[in-house]
Formats: sequence, C-alpha cells, structure tokens
Amino acid sequence: MKTEHQRTALITGANKGIGKETARQLAQQGFAVFIGARDIAKGREAAEELCQEGYEATFIQLDVTDPVSIKTAFGTLSQKADHLDVLINNAGILEDHGEDIVKLNPEMLDRTLKANVTGPIMVTQDALPYLQKSPNGGRIINVSSGAGALHAMSTYAPAYSISKAALNAVTRQFAAALQDQRIVVNCVDPGWVQTDMGGPHASRPVEKGAETIVWLATSAPSTETGKFWHDKQEAAW
Repeated sequence: MKTEHQRTALITGANKGIGKETARQLAQQGFAVFIGARDIAKGREAAEELCQEGYEATFIQLDVTDPVSIKTAFGTLSQKADHLDVLINNAGILEDHGEDIVKLNPEMLDRTLKANVTGPIMVTQDALPYLQKSPNGGRIINVSSGAGALHAMSTYAPAYSISKAALNAVTRQFAAALQDQRIVVNCVDPGWVQTDMGGPHASRPVEKGAETIVWLATSAPSTETGKFWHDKQEAAW
C-alpha cells in the first residue's frame, strides 16, 4: 500500500545515532520515513519505535556496500512510494584506532572508502529516478565530518578523514551534475556527537547533530547546493 504522506525521506544507517534521530525529526514534520539499515533486527526495532510514537516509518534492509542490496531496497521503496523527496546518506564506518597514515592498513582504507564514498555514490545513483519525481525538487544530504575538511586536516583517523574529504568531493560532483534537475546536493558536518561512533564524552547530543541535516532536508533555500554546512552555516572545505 502506498503512503498517504506527501513527503518522503530515506535515511541510510538509520537504526541508531544521528540517522535514527534525523528520521524522528523528519517524521515529526510529516514525512513518511524509510529506515535504511543493514541489521534487520535493529532496523525493524527503530522503525517500530517511531510507529509506536505515531509516525509512519518503514524499515528497508540496505547495505550500502552491496549493489544488489541497494537495488532491492529501492524495489521495496517503490511499493510504498512513487517518489522520494529527501535522501540522506548517513551510513558510514570509522575503523581507525589511533594509527597515523604511516601505518595505515590498506584493507581498512578500502573498507572505509567502500562504505563512506562508493556506497553513497551507488545509493544516490539508484535514488535518482525517485528524486526526479519529487513535486518540489529533491534534496540529497551527505553526512560528512569536520575530519574531512582539508584546511584543518592533520593526523586524526586517516582512513575516515580521507573518506569524508572524498565524500565532500562526491557532493560537489553530484551538485553540478544535477543542477538542471531541481535536485540540490549538500554535505554536512554534524559535529562531535554522542553516538556509538562519537562516544559518550562527545560535546553534542544527538538532537543537535541531526539539526542541520533536517534543516537542509526541509527549510534551507533550494538555491543552496554543492556546499558544506555546519550549524546551518557554510563551512570551510
């Protein structure tokens, strides 16, 4: 059965942390949200939690590193919605454990790039036919990091930092390619957030981490595209 909500959003890695909170905030604004997650049990639990709060949330199994999983996920989405208004590429990994690039494990770098760069590219490519049908123009938000900003990059988490710098480049590429299709593409640094990745001592609650992502998905001017954002302000690359 198709959703009756006019606005739809797919969030990858939405079973926890910033992704889950972003889904909640968008649902609160009247979106039908699709909870993309690799883990079936956790994804279903996150979707059921939002449904119990009175929102429309649908779990879609989605492994962003697997092209077949991505295509299957959009097949599932097509049964519930005929278009997509917002795509949030939130899923990502951080496997660095204090080592600098001198001792960087190339297999770990490959895994990180596959999840944090190639994954968002493949998901975006398969999402485009649905985003192109958005009545008011589609929006794509890539969840990046301050660690990917070249102007301040140092030795922190080289695989992760390199992947997020590359994701920023992916954002610029898609923004330019889609500028004539009423689809805006931006990336965001949510800050150091209290998640499994950020840890309990992070300076920001998850609600604050999701704030600018939700703003880009809903309220930011549709003329803003190809930019890097932090706290609703343009950030330095």
